[in-house]
Amino acid sequence: MLTFGIKDIIDILLVALLLYYIWKLMKQSSAANIFTGVLFFVIGWIIVSRFLEMHLLGSIMDNLVNIGMVALVVLFQEEIRHFFSTIGSTSGSKWVTRLFKSQKEEVQHENVMPIVLACLNMSKQKEGALIVIERHTGLKEIIRTGELIDADINQRLIENIFFKNSPLHDGAMIISKQRITAAGCILPVSHNNDIPRSLGLRHRAALGMTQQSDCLAIVVSEETGRISVAEDGHFHLKLTAEELERILTEAWIA
Repeated sequence: MLTFGIKDIIDILLVALLLYYIWKLMKQSSAANIFTGVLFFVIGWIIVSRFLEMHLLGSIMDNLVNIGMVALVVLFQEEIRHFFSTIGSTSGSKWVTRLFKSQKEEVQHENVMPIVLACLNMSKQKEGALIVIERHTGLKEIIRTGELIDADINQRLIENIFFKNSPLHDGAMIISKQRITAAGCILPVSHNNDIPRSLGLRHRAALGMTQQSDCLAIVVSEETGRISVAEDGHFHLKLTAEELERILTEAWIA
């Protein structure tokens, strides 16, 4: 006789939450339709194999599932990577990371203002810029795509790098461990269809970067001069200098 208790309810709720979270990640990367198709296939496989006990069709679907697991890993490799990266940057792991940080690695408030002032000046001049600030998830692979700099955070340096005639102005600047680590870096572009058409390629790159790591991405629009920040796959749009300073300070300390 089958029994149904509290443990089974918790089990179902945890599976439902896991599926919802995975679907949310897939939606951000425009793979939601594929995930939905896979989910329907799995449900059909369970019904055929377990409930209807159709042995021939069930064995065919069993083989497809075994082969399909390898195909899914290849197909969703970016999403799987993002999933484990997000788990690794939860509040618990962040607390552990901060616990073992030395005092020299703690955020320096004076590093925020050069970024804010540089973005404000570039906004007035309508000079496009894309600045990525590393937090807990390392960005070594992204840094390798650009030119290494390793300099102190300096307002004039930031403005010169994104000056229209600069050879590095089209790429992204990476700030890591309170230093300008690289410039001219190539970022993954988000394919999210919900992004407004008024936002350009820099915004898509900023969103794509924050979908794959816990970094912060600042965008200065070349068309409008507006300042935006991408964080956790979402945008803070049309920011003032005060709002940008607050977001940077809160995110860097967290």
